[in-house]
This record gives sequence, structure tokens and C-alpha cells, in this order.
Amino acid sequence: MNGAENAVAEVRGLRVVVPGGRAIVDGVSLTARAGRVTALVGASGSGKTTTGLALLGEYPPGAYVTGEVRGAAGLTGYVPQHPASALNPARKVSALLYDIARRHVRELPRGARREAAGARVRDALRAAQLPDPDEVLARYPHQLSGGQQQRVVLAQALLLGARVVVADEPTTGQDPRTKERVAAQLAAVARRGVAVILLSHDLDVVRALADEVLVMRDGKVVDRGTPGQIWSETETETETETETETETETEAEAASVGAGASGGHGPAVLEARSLTARHPGAPAVLRDVSFTVRPGECVAVVGPSGSGKTTLGRCLAGLHPAHDGVVTLDGVALPRSLRRRGRDELAAVQYVFQDARAAFDEHRPVLGQVARTAVRLRGLGRAEAEEEARELLGRTGLGADHARRRPGELSGGELQRAALARALLARPRVLICDEVTSGLDADTRRGILGLLTALAREPGGPGVVLITHDAATAAAAGRTVVVEAGRVHERAASPSAGAPGRDGPGP
Repeated sequence: MNGAENAVAEVRGLRVVVPGGRAIVDGVSLTARAGRVTALVGASGSGKTTTGLALLGEYPPGAYVTGEVRGAAGLTGYVPQHPASALNPARKVSALLYDIARRHVRELPRGARREAAGARVRDALRAAQLPDPDEVLARYPHQLSGGQQQRVVLAQALLLGARVVVADEPTTGQDPRTKERVAAQLAAVARRGVAVILLSHDLDVVRALADEVLVMRDGKVVDRGTPGQIWSETETETETETETETETETEAEAASVGAGASGGHGPAVLEARSLTARHPGAPAVLRDVSFTVRPGECVAVVGPSGSGKTTLGRCLAGLHPAHDGVVTLDGVALPRSLRRRGRDELAAVQYVFQDARAAFDEHRPVLGQVARTAVRLRGLGRAEAEEEARELLGRTGLGADHARRRPGELSGGELQRAALARALLARPRVLICDEVTSGLDADTRRGILGLLTALAREPGGPGVVLITHDAATAAAAGRTVVVEAGRVHERAASPSAGAPGRDGPGP
């Protein structure tokens, strides 16, 4: 990270006040320097994303903004936590990128433009750490893994000539190998002279990449310095505030949460047999998979990015009907498509998406959207449904003030907790959670895992499926299933976890 020290963008005294008078960013200043990585760390809701988006000139609806943001106007690229939201699902990657590249070759002779545009596209993809551009260019965004989507969005920013790249939780929900690739791609971008603003909970990545770290809490910068200064001078306090965990803490978390998560009593409540799933025009994503969930059981589904974990969960929930085989609830076959499932079947199998923001209406308060689940699937009246919604939101760590807000006024982690409460309000027989802890700080993650396992232990509690890359989250489960290259097998229990039931029989 030995790039030039010159500033390409600056934020000075930024204050962002949302309707109702609450300051979600209060007096923040930072400098984005060419070839340098500046990291913003802090718990969910600390103001990291709002600060990063200010560099793009974007603020929450109705916000009152004071302070100054200058430099890099129109030349700041954004890599969101959920990159699919930045890609047009109806267009192949080649169309998305060539449209941008053509703007830079208009002065060339007509016959040379396509070749020049193609060279620019491939260069951008390689700079974003996609070594086989032609394979990616031929696909639609939904045919890429989350890590590949993220690198395509980064390539878009590079093609647009970004001088600053804001990377929002770029390693969230990624397996260790993909995390290494993400770190390598951000380092490569910085070496090209681009200023990188990294918003992250992943302090291992921050330590490896950042030239400067800003620690945020309640919208304010409470500490700043190099990684060495931050974690040597104030290590204990800062790591507590910014959700760092030592190996001992992680093991303790797994043991304490996992101790009650073995469950698995009685016959399977949900079962998949001979499941083979595919995307149109692509090889099978899952091949002859069998999978079971028992009442009160917590099952972790792990595997590298693109292995088929999310596709398995979506097949179980009726969100991916393009599959062969059968999915049963209490031994009765479920319709493949969500649209053909009845109200009781919809309530019985609930899915919590990794991209929680895309699952909410930005224009309506969170409380009403969460409560609607109980109205629609359980037939409750509005007042009773909202009362239950408030109680469940509280159990996930969201108070009455959060419940009154619109989704745009919540952080990604806060909105993820609201999505979990909404699914739980259906009183499901099976709850499928796709990376639901990935956007959360360590304390909140422990609380959410504790809530899930406590619910599973209750009489008649749901079976819980945790699709995850996070080792501590997987350790909280009573059983671990590995998805690799579209096939499923059981993972032997880790003796260090200390959780009973970890070495029980598979499905």
C-alpha cells in the first residue's frame, strides 16, 4: 500500500440527521488517498455505510445533511454488501460491461471499437481478480456466485474510471478462500492508484489491508490510527467495541450456544430426496441430493461459494422450482413452487434471505411489514400481530424506535434482524437462514444464535437450517452438512466444540 499520499476525496464534519431528529452520522471526517485503504469499523448501526455512501452523494430519504464532501464527484464506485442488487438480472455480464467500455472507445475508427472495448473489459475483470473473463462474460448475474458478482461490480467501477471505491462488507458471507481473493483484489485496486474505503466487520481483513482505521460508534469516530496503533494501544477496549473475537472467545461461543442445539428428535419434519437442481442452460447445481431436518434440530449447511448451498435452501422453501426429486413436509410432498403452496405450507417453511434489504418495501415502516406475516399466514388481527412483532423484534435486539423506522433508516445488520423476526412470526416448522449472521457484530451474532437455538429447544420448536460460511455460526449447530460441487455429505463433529449431539447420526 505505498501509493501516493494525495487526497482524492474528503469528508469534513459530516452530520446526517434522519426524520425524527436522530443523527446517524455525527461530525465524521475522513480523507480518501490515492493508492491507500481506509477502513471504517464498528458495530451494526454505527454509521459506516452512511459515511461511505456520502462519498457518492447518497443519503437516506428526507435526511438533513451538514458538513462537506468534496472531490471524486462522479468518480466513486460502490461495491455493495449484496452485489446482485447492482446488476441487471435480465442482461448477460458481457452486455453490462461492454456498454460501459464502449463509452471510452468512441473516438476510435468503427472497425477497431469492439476489439478495444473487449480489451478494456477483460483488463477490468482481471484487475478484479477474475482470471477467466470469457466464462463470466457468457453468464447472467444469477448464474454467478456472490463472490463472482462482487468482482463484476468492481470491474464495472474500474471501467467507469473510479478514483475511489467504497467496498461495503466485501467479505461478508464468503468462505475463507474467497475472502483471500477479495483481499487480493482490493489490494490490487489500491496498487492501481485507486483510493479504497473499506467498510467491514472482518478485522482480519482490515488488519491485512488498511493503512488507516476509523473506529465508529453511534455515528461518531471514537478512534483512528494505523491497524498497529489501534490494536496495540487500545486493543482490549477497541476489540470489544468492534466485535473482534479471539480464538478462545469463538470456542466459548460455539460451546455455550451449541450446547442446546443438537435436537433432532423424532422423524424428519422436512426431507429432500434425489434432489437435482439446475439453472437454464447451465450444468446441474445440485446432483441427487438427500437432506433432512428434524423437529428442534439445528443443521449447519457449509461449503465454498458457488457450491450449491443457497440453491438447496431455496429448493426446500419453494423458491427454486427448477429441480427434480421431491421435498416433503411431515412425509407429504410439497409443491415445488412457492406460488402453489397453501397458507399452512408457506408458514411451515420460512426463508430468511441474505440480502434482507431487497425483501422489504422501502416506503413502509418495519413494524407493519413484520406484523403482516402473522396477519397473512396466521389470521391474526392487526393489533395482535403488531404486539407479537414488537416482542419478537425486541428479542432480536431491535427496540420500539427501530420498529417505527423505514428500512432505509436501518443498517444492513439491523434489517437482517427484522427479517428474522418476520419469519419467526409465522411460527414455522422449519426456518431456513441464509447467512443471517454475516452482517452482524459479534455480540449481536451471539444473541441471534442464542435465540435460534432457544426456540429450537422449546416444545414444538422449529428445525433450523443455517446456511453459513462462518465457523462460529456453524459450530452452534448440532449437525453440519457440507455441500461441495453440488453434492452433500455429513461433516464429522469437531471434538473442540464441546456441543453434545455434534457427532450424532446423519440423515
